[in-house]
Amino acid sequence: MKNKELDLYTDYLLSTFGAATATGLSAMVGGAVSHDQVTRFLSKTDYTSKDLWQQVKSVVRSIERDEGVLIFDDTIQEKAWTDENELMCWHYDHVSGHNVRGINLLNALYHAGGASIPVAFELIKKPLQYCDVQTRQIKRMSEVTKNELMRQMIQTCLQNSVKFRYVLMDSWFSASENFEFIVNTRRPASIAVAGQ
Repeated sequence: MKNKELDLYTDYLLSTFGAATATGLSAMVGGAVSHDQVTRFLSKTDYTSKDLWQQVKSVVRSIERDEGVLIFDDTIQEKAWTDENELMCWHYDHVSGHNVRGINLLNALYHAGGASIPVAFELIKKPLQYCDVQTRQIKRMSEVTKNELMRQMIQTCLQNSVKFRYVLMDSWFSASENFEFIVNTRRPASIAVAGQ
């Protein structure tokens, strides 16, 4: 990952109001970077939590405390008019109480010393298609649940030796498997569940 391009794109995301676009970034820098350069940078690699960790590791190490907190939340970037695929598909939105078409992102933030840093993420993909017997509509489903992804992300944070005492999550992550996993990890952790 080229740091110069990443720094520019990150600064743009932090400073822009409204929709962030490659054209908008190009305009913001007076055409010094073309729309095509931005698009190529964003599409050349599928970035993962491993890439994110490489970027934030030194910052996390500088703020981490034994009392640190891992915070899990998912968000949906609604894209009502975009063609459907395994990433851009229908997801249940807990905020609105109905299904919306868009990109669903599961985030893990590390909070310590008054700072919050993203340490892991997973895009929710639904590659499996099936026919709903009642509605006779083609629907999509994931090969792994959000709960399983969250447990994998906690395990990754443990493997990365992130210091934390608490795991915070919304109530829809309150499955018994999650609680058992957190309690039985090699590091003592507490669980806090937010109400809906």
